[in-house]
Amino acid sequence: MRIISFNANGIRSAAEKGFFRWLARQDADVVCLQEIKAQEEQLAERAFRPRGWHVGFRGARHKKGYSGVTIYSRLKPDSWHDSLGWAPFDDEGRYIEARFGNLSVVSFYIPSGSSGDLRQGFKFEVMAWLKPILDEWLASGRDYVLCGDWNIVRARHDIKNWTSNQKNSGCTPPERAWLNAMIGDASGDGLVEPPATGWLDALRVLRPDAPEYTWWSNRGAARANNVGWRIDYQFITPSLRDRVAACAVHPEPRFSDHAPLVVDYRA
Repeated sequence: MRIISFNANGIRSAAEKGFFRWLARQDADVVCLQEIKAQEEQLAERAFRPRGWHVGFRGARHKKGYSGVTIYSRLKPDSWHDSLGWAPFDDEGRYIEARFGNLSVVSFYIPSGSSGDLRQGFKFEVMAWLKPILDEWLASGRDYVLCGDWNIVRARHDIKNWTSNQKNSGCTPPERAWLNAMIGDASGDGLVEPPATGWLDALRVLRPDAPEYTWWSNRGAARANNVGWRIDYQFITPSLRDRVAACAVHPEPRFSDHAPLVVDYRA
């Protein structure tokens, strides 16, 4: 199974840049998109519903052109889920899940706090509220693949300018500690002990220390100089560790300020 996660920064913009033509060549089974910036009724055209795909959308409820997530799947899911029970998060269109037997694939878009203290405060609220949900999923016995833009780096090898970003949203010690406390590997920043049994970072299963980036600022020449951050992940239950066969970040062609993350899982 090939699963792709990608923050499109506007699905219509990404489509105009050739994203769906690229996708047609990827032999993907499930595609999780974030920040689609559209409502479902705005995506009725065939271009956004390619033949052969089952599609689930969750847009922001009260703010058009904002946030939103979607999943495209070759196999028809047994069920779709797009609410976790807390309106401030759900209404921003930040979660959708497709279930296939014992496997759940989730598209998450965790808030950014880069716009100021108010949104950073909301981000911390989301983190505290989401932790027990993720713990429950981890202990459920289901296989999970949590795709998405988490807006947090894990460690020095996940960001080009480590030292200068320590006080910036997405790289602060409390954010990193929250994320790494749930991930059962040694690829964190050392601030917290990894759990004996935790989620796994699919890319780090194969490449524990290699510098990898999935997002670049539009300012200056960040992308040209590869001054990036790795904030897009596929987190998996330990049951899927041995099924991770390959991982790749695709910075080119450029469809967004993010790059697609492609992970292959053995049957």
